Amino acid sequence: MTDLTTIVKRRYTSKALDPNKKIPQEKIDQLKTLLQFAPSSVNSQPWHFVIAATAEGKAKVAEATVNYAFNTPKILNASHVVVLCTRNYITDEYLEHLADQEQQDGRIPDEAARQALQNGRKFFVNMHRYEQKDLQHWMEKQTYLALGTLLLGASVLEIGATPIEGFDATTLNKVLGLREQGLNASVIVALGYSDASDFNAKLPKSRLPQHEVINEI
Repeated sequence: MTDLTTIVKRRYTSKALDPNKKIPQEKIDQLKTLLQFAPSSVNSQPWHFVIAATAEGKAKVAEATVNYAFNTPKILNASHVVVLCTRNYITDEYLEHLADQEQQDGRIPDEAARQALQNGRKFFVNMHRYEQKDLQHWMEKQTYLALGTLLLGASVLEIGATPIEGFDATTLNKVLGLREQGLNASVIVALGYSDASDFNAKLPKSRLPQHEVINEI
């Protein structure tokens, strides 16, 4: 089994993807499971993921890069593109939907346990909604946890990944009809296999030394 540090050091952002190489569906299915089971605060899961696998789908996503032309080929040449979206709000109905799923999955033994769970979850949601007034920012943090899970998982599967924030979210929201679904596009990830022109594949990784970024107390 490959050592985790080897996988981490192997991972890099692909700067050019080969348009002729497709990711096998079996690996895409694994990545979908990684997104589904990504961690989130109080299991809030305030996200949705749109996967573009067709030329038409990727062209739609690429419309949001008109002012970021350097990112357009990364999307069009990718095997698959994932748009990670964040919910615009968390309603009481959505919290009940989460609890229904947890009960179905066997995490809630009785009504008292369900009520205790919901009280705890509502405490944190309302803290960010009413006290800290950063609910949208808090929810987007959870989406970025899913992003990290996806990037590491792609590296394990030896798939190239390019996280992209250089796009017009307003355009992408309109093209994909996200606002009507109560969602906002947060970040894009292009997935595929590196092209021969991918200069970043040949460069050594560079990070600050551990003693600068890690304290042990």
